[in-house]
Amino acid sequence: MDPALLYELLGYLASALIVVSLLMTSVLRLRVIGLAGAITFTAYGLLIEAYPIAIANGAIVFIHVFHLRRMLRARATDAWFEAVEVSPDSPVLRRFVDFHAEDARRFQPDFPGIRPEQLALLVLRDAVPVGVVLAEVTGHEARVVLDYVTAEHRDLRPGRFVWIESDAFTSRGVRRVTTTAPTDDHARYLDQVGFSRAEDGVWVREG
Repeated sequence: MDPALLYELLGYLASALIVVSLLMTSVLRLRVIGLAGAITFTAYGLLIEAYPIAIANGAIVFIHVFHLRRMLRARATDAWFEAVEVSPDSPVLRRFVDFHAEDARRFQPDFPGIRPEQLALLVLRDAVPVGVVLAEVTGHEARVVLDYVTAEHRDLRPGRFVWIESDAFTSRGVRRVTTTAPTDDHARYLDQVGFSRAEDGVWVREG
C-alpha cells in the first residue's frame, strides 16, 4: 500500500476517534477514546513530519492520562452511598431534576415529570446528590419513571447500590419493580443492575 495513503487513513482514523469521544456521555469513555485519538494523531503528525500536530496531541495525551489516573484513583476510593427518601415537593429534588432534565431525557425521553404521588429517592455519594429515582408505588409493585445519575458519576456504582445493595424498595414492601428503556444506553444500564426484559418490552426486577 502507498505510504501516503496509509498516513491519510491514519489521519482519518484519528479524526474519527476524536469525534466519537465527544459523543460520549460518560466522562471516562470520553477520556479513554480521546486518549486513543490523541495517540493516533501524534503518530500521524510524526509520520507526515507535521511536528506542531505531534506536539499538540502529545500534550493532549498527557492531559488525558492525568485525568484518567485521577478518575481511576477516585473510583478505587471507598465511597458512601445513600438513597434518601424526600418529598416530591422538595426544593432540592425539584432543582436537581430541573437542572439535569435535558440530560435525563436523552436516556429517558418519556419521563413525565415529578408528581405528588411518586416515591422520590435522592441518591447521595458522600452526602452529595448525584442521582434520583422516581417511582409510582402500588401495593407490592413499583413502576420507575426516572432513574438518573449525573454524567461524572455514571460508573454504575450508584445504580448498583440502589438496585443490588440497598433496601430502598424492599423496605417499603415492594417486591416487583418495572420500568422501560426507550434508549439502548438505558437498556444496557438496566441489564447491568439486575433488570430483565420481559416479552412485552417492559424491564422487570423481582425481589
